[in-house]
Amino acid sequence: MDHRYYDLPSLAALEVFESSARHLSFKLAASELDVTSGEIRRQIKAIEDELGVPLFVRPGTGVMLTSAGKDLYSVLASSLSKASDLVRTIKRGDRSRNVTIAATDGVR
Repeated sequence: MDHRYYDLPSLAALEVFESSARHLSFKLAASELDVTSGEIRRQIKAIEDELGVPLFVRPGTGVMLTSAGKDLYSVLASSLSKASDLVRTIKRGDRSRNVTIAATDGVR
């Protein structure tokens, strides 16, 4: 029984898709994610099977995004970029709330 709240493919599979789409290469995605090209192809096939549409076309050498692939990549890239920005902000802390007090021990 599937209990996924957002009705999305696995985050690992989406990471594989995003890297493959950004590079337009399963080989480069495999290198970036430190997995085999076969694992990349398996994850992409799993997403395509789950969605019921192809996300890539494979014209001889390399890969190209289909219309659905372009749409999914656009949303993923934007969402991951926003999440990355927020994580950086959280790691830095909200410096606008910090108060700095300076004092001396001088006597008049």
